[in-house]
Amino acid sequence: MSQLAQPVAADNPARLRQEISRLAAMPEVRSASDWFRDQEGEFTRWQMDIARIPAPPFGEMARADWLAERFRALGIGEVARDGVGNVLGFRRGRRDEVVLISAHIDTVFPANTPLNIRRQGTRLYGPGISDNAAGVAALLAVASAIEHFPLLHDRSLLFIGNVGEEGEGDLRGMRHIFSESAWKDRIESSLVIDGAGTDTIVAEALGSRRFEVIVRGPGGHSWSDFGVPNPIAALGRAIHLFSQTRVSSSPKSTFNIGVIRGGTSVNSIPESADMRVDIRSTSTAEIDRIEGELRRAIDQSIQDEELRARNKRGAADARTRLTAEVAGIGNRPGGELGAHARAFDVARAVDSYLGNAAEVQRASTDANIPISMGRDAIAIGAGGNGGGAHTLQEWFDASGRSFGLTRILLMVLALAGTGR
Repeated sequence: MSQLAQPVAADNPARLRQEISRLAAMPEVRSASDWFRDQEGEFTRWQMDIARIPAPPFGEMARADWLAERFRALGIGEVARDGVGNVLGFRRGRRDEVVLISAHIDTVFPANTPLNIRRQGTRLYGPGISDNAAGVAALLAVASAIEHFPLLHDRSLLFIGNVGEEGEGDLRGMRHIFSESAWKDRIESSLVIDGAGTDTIVAEALGSRRFEVIVRGPGGHSWSDFGVPNPIAALGRAIHLFSQTRVSSSPKSTFNIGVIRGGTSVNSIPESADMRVDIRSTSTAEIDRIEGELRRAIDQSIQDEELRARNKRGAADARTRLTAEVAGIGNRPGGELGAHARAFDVARAVDSYLGNAAEVQRASTDANIPISMGRDAIAIGAGGNGGGAHTLQEWFDASGRSFGLTRILLMVLALAGTGR
């Protein structure tokens, strides 16, 4: 039996570069790189097929079924669905430790969104075609290559199509993996595949908080009840006040009002109105401050609208009162990798070998969960190029996809270790 390869220390960059060179020179890896180019038609079919299946957060079941079938068809063992809907495929290595490779299967789009997935030349178009149908196709491509050649590895590989990365999913799929699954204590490193490209390494987790703000009032007829407080008017005032909030550029902070709803007809004073707000920062203190500004803007707008109603009606009563509820709908933890985190150092060594220039970024991805827990994790793209994410005009160009897949494969093998 061959001796098991021990991981090259992250603080030994020269030896790590030698290990990447050794892996890249393996006949199986070189064959896999050629195979990635030859199989582009199949990868494109996978990508278009899954993009045609609606998968809003909490509505990923049909995509999960599709992915489980693909895992089984590729020969991946121990395919299962966990309690929150993640699809898992396991490839046993020669050690108990696990390397996790994941891609989220949900999208930002509501279930009734028209999914006009189409190809024009080298480009694919349609909602979710890049984020994250490209990631799922890459997950399948790398898993397929490892099965096909086959490539031996010391640590076991856990392939996951996870739910709940987008929006109100609040990273629930990855939270489950690291808090409740049987794998949580065995995972040594995590490689998250999200979106297109090879030009970034997400090694810092961007924290965010999300809120639903609901303003309620008595409602009424636009003529006979004119003067009662209007929840939409109050919400409009709150938006105006909150939009003037100062944000820091260092640490960088942002906010966004992404959804606003309310009312039943043009001649009805609404009984309620609501909006959804996203706050992000590299600093928890800044998130706290901006949340405080949001709450102050809401309180002030409620007072202003109630005062207007009292002045018009000439008295204060139940018909001049509003209520506001600020409910948290998302809280993504932030964090940073520790010095010489292995996944990060491996990614940099692979990029150095391939001559690939990738910028280190902070973003909100599934990697937030392990990074916030002090675990080893990064997020990278699936290769190719993409744009228009989170819009109906989203696109993906498969040119150069094979380069991105080779990049992922080398990272996986370096993290898992191969027998010498």
